[in-house]
Amino acid sequence: MENIVKSKFFDRVLEVLKNARKQAKIALNISMVYSYYEVGRLIVEEEQKGEQRAEYGKAILRQLSKNLTKSLGKGFSVENLKLMRRFYVVYSQDQIGQKMSTQFESLPVTKEGRKFFLSFSHYVSLMRMPSIDERHFYEIEAARNGWGVKELGRQYDSALYERLVLSRDKAGVERLSTEGQIIEKPEDLLKDPYVLEFTGLPELAKYSETDLETKIIDHLQEFLLELGRGFTFVGRQVRFTFEDEHYRVDLVFFNRLLRYFVLFDLKIGRLKHQDIGQMQMYVNYYDRKMKLEDENPTMGVLLCKNKNDAVVEMTLPEDNSQIFASKYLTVLPSKEELKKLIESEEE
Repeated sequence: MENIVKSKFFDRVLEVLKNARKQAKIALNISMVYSYYEVGRLIVEEEQKGEQRAEYGKAILRQLSKNLTKSLGKGFSVENLKLMRRFYVVYSQDQIGQKMSTQFESLPVTKEGRKFFLSFSHYVSLMRMPSIDERHFYEIEAARNGWGVKELGRQYDSALYERLVLSRDKAGVERLSTEGQIIEKPEDLLKDPYVLEFTGLPELAKYSETDLETKIIDHLQEFLLELGRGFTFVGRQVRFTFEDEHYRVDLVFFNRLLRYFVLFDLKIGRLKHQDIGQMQMYVNYYDRKMKLEDENPTMGVLLCKNKNDAVVEMTLPEDNSQIFASKYLTVLPSKEELKKLIESEEE
């Protein structure tokens, strides 16, 4: 008994200290971001004093790198100092949405009125994005969802911004760059295509729907990241019985933000009208038998390799707001190729 008590006591103390270290690390990372911004400012101001700015600037960076490395150790190469200078140049002229700033009221503000929410490594990645609107969108989403640098890179490479833009009007697109992804209705969460490169399945080789389902489950964390905010996993091959016949839904999720079930049916071939009818029955069953009174109507997504939008539109009722068909990709093309694919779908 004494060992059990001591063990529980130790675990609680350890958890407190781990959380403290984690918060201290986050605070330190944010503090360094502001420090690098100020270093960038000092470099720019010093460079502007020289008559021959290009040569004078190079000499400043070389000498500063040498002195800082001698005093503080690694991390102050000429290339890193150039990044700090660029960081100041880019973000001294940049403002983020007001709503985003109010979510982080305790953070300091630069002289120009800018707040920073992410690590410097995040901002190095963001600075490579040529579009200001995209930069703002990915900065907001990375801060809101706790994306690491790797996750941020993956979402950018999979053209998340462009995929969300397709389903929005002009006002909705503007909100993406000022507020991030606003989730108010089922369509706000929908993507077309979904990018499932993490499954490792080749684009042209033959595989079964079971193979695809298994790969998604094996990489559930990555799939949840692709789905977006608020999703929790309920189950795979979820069975229900109706009129003495058994049916199974491939994947069932619940979205906590909109409070509704989301059913996924996986199709490796071309989507048929029978598949849409089957999903309609699944959705009706969940609406009538599974959802609670305070929950919203069920959403069904047919995830397919190929589809005919005309068939989908004709099969579903004109006021449909519950059943959707989206393509998926198992190999991530280049960002340029993905943009062309999305643009062709829009046309």
